[in-house]
Amino acid sequence: MDWYLILEPDGRSGAHNMAIDESLLLEADRTGHAYLRLYRFSPPCLSFGRHEPARERYDRAAIERLGLDVVRRPTGGRAVWHEHELTYAVAAPIAAFGSLRESYRSIHARLAGALRALDIAATLAPNRDGHAAFGPGGCFAAPVGGEVVVLGKKVVGSAQVRRGTAFLQHGSVLLGGSQEVINAVSYQPSAVSSATSVAQVLGRRTSFAEVAQAITATWDSEFTPTIPYRPPPSPAAYSDPSWTWRR
Repeated sequence: MDWYLILEPDGRSGAHNMAIDESLLLEADRTGHAYLRLYRFSPPCLSFGRHEPARERYDRAAIERLGLDVVRRPTGGRAVWHEHELTYAVAAPIAAFGSLRESYRSIHARLAGALRALDIAATLAPNRDGHAAFGPGGCFAAPVGGEVVVLGKKVVGSAQVRRGTAFLQHGSVLLGGSQEVINAVSYQPSAVSSATSVAQVLGRRTSFAEVAQAITATWDSEFTPTIPYRPPPSPAAYSDPSWTWRR
């Protein structure tokens, strides 16, 4: 299996980022290749999970009044505020990683290893009931089994979708800041007390480049040095309000 690394430190809109991640999922299904993409959101963006009842939980008028970029992901889970973070995406053949739980933990184990290389005592949360991932509140409100935590606080939030022979798992590594924007636009505000960031743990600012280097250095497979050029996919589907606010 060939692995390709895609580094995009400059940032794209939420719709562009989701369109690219979905295109990698389709490419992994078509070719059997695997992709690790490390990227940012610009401007900062609020993302909803694929099945999240956003119309019930979030104030659309407030989001528009604040001028927030907003997108619905192709993956599940709850809302995430993408600002001071590194976002990762893994698109790969299912056969290489196994079940949903196995792939979830395997990828998180690699990310935890990268954080430990930065002197962060990252571990995986013990298995427990995952129903909290579907309730009200943001993605970082509480960890579930297999997620990356530091002293019990969540530092990486992830979600996954499977299509054909491949899967896409992407998520947010919190470099700094907070998820409090979610409360500002939520009909059901709740304290985001179970999250931390790389900056909080280390007591200093960390850059996208520093964390990206740690992730790529601890990845098990060797990356193929070049990736065939493909023009970025159209973000039209993810820019459509009928998709973003479909439920």
